[in-house]
Amino acid sequence: MNSRTSCPPGRTASRPLLAERHVARLLLGTLVGRLPNGMAPVAILLLVAEQGGSLATGGLLCALYGLASAIGQPALGRMVDRRGQTRGTTAAVLVTTVCLLLLSYTDAVATPGLAAGLVVLAGLSTPPLEANLRAVWGAVLPDSARRRAALALDTGAQGLIYVAGPPLVATLSAFQGPGVAMTVTAVLGLLGASVVLSAAPSRRWHPEGARTGGFLGPLQHGGLRLLFLAVSGVGFALGAMNVWAVSMAERHGMALLSGVIPAALSVGSLVGGILYGRRNWPGHLNGQLRTAALLFTLAWAPLSAGPGPFAVTALTALPGLFLTALVTSAFLTVDALAPAGTRTEAYAWLIAAVGAGQAAGTALAGALSAQPYTAALPTAGAFTCLLVLLGARRRLAVSDTTRRRGRHRRTPAPAAPPEPRRAMTAMPPPSTAPRRSGP
Repeated sequence: MNSRTSCPPGRTASRPLLAERHVARLLLGTLVGRLPNGMAPVAILLLVAEQGGSLATGGLLCALYGLASAIGQPALGRMVDRRGQTRGTTAAVLVTTVCLLLLSYTDAVATPGLAAGLVVLAGLSTPPLEANLRAVWGAVLPDSARRRAALALDTGAQGLIYVAGPPLVATLSAFQGPGVAMTVTAVLGLLGASVVLSAAPSRRWHPEGARTGGFLGPLQHGGLRLLFLAVSGVGFALGAMNVWAVSMAERHGMALLSGVIPAALSVGSLVGGILYGRRNWPGHLNGQLRTAALLFTLAWAPLSAGPGPFAVTALTALPGLFLTALVTSAFLTVDALAPAGTRTEAYAWLIAAVGAGQAAGTALAGALSAQPYTAALPTAGAFTCLLVLLGARRRLAVSDTTRRRGRHRRTPAPAAPPEPRRAMTAMPPPSTAPRRSGP
């Protein structure tokens, strides 16, 4: 992180977080810029349906979009770490915008190959706005407590993308058609990204020195690989929950449940983010990560019993309360353990892991939607996350020294003063004590 982008000291903890310079702009711009993540899949489905295509065709295109986005994030994150945020992200935004605009004029039924190509390219070039924001918080908020609060608020607010995006697409499609909805999706993504990329912290952000980690980058760290595997379980739980919400709506004849249940989780996540960021929590970061995973798992358990629609809506907010603490702790762990020069890429891998798990959870829950035990799939995903974190607790240990210095940067020990010269007389044998090594 480049210190030249840091805000002047003197900010007090009593000042509202959103009143800090650049915070509101970066947060709002990122949310708007990421709206296509929640809007594009719905717009694709409605566009294919209007053209007379099947739900299977629309679902396949949506799956391609999600998978391509998960694959593209780490590569774009690596580009940002090498070139800065402006060039790589701007190019990605322009490619995604053009592809989404072209999709609104493409007949996916008559030319499925062209539609699939545009969808894949749009997914691969999805701008890494979320990873960029996580990387730039340290420059905007030098104070670690304020930075953690911003990260928690940022994480909790991400769910609003999936609360506001799909209803907006449905409304635009009902009044203007799916083509207009897709066009608006592309324009919103471009506008939001422009707000972020034109902000001073993003423009001035530069890679944090020499890159380490080799070709694998953050994947070279065994603990981070296990962390990414663990958070894929979180994504699995979220993906399975979305399909389960649709099946609940069909089973009870209440179409609103398919949107209300995910919205309840998102509201719980936002509330959890606000509460989590308001105070410092006891214990080490590794312990906080495992505790959040345990609470996240236990919060899903009551839903496995298959309660009624109203109870389901209320209970689904409970996992959301702990979701933000879990994801925020995961990001802080990445920040502490990622090799130097790979911060954005490491964040992108974490985001991609959640997205890949979400795709897997959606696919499996869709295949088993008629089975009564579908309600237990979110719990299974959360439990998998907990098991991996318990097994990786030593590899994910973050010492206070590591957190203070930042990702394995060792400071050389001060040189020992030269010993005084002694007379060439009978001397005791040299000491056999072990030599000092650097810290």
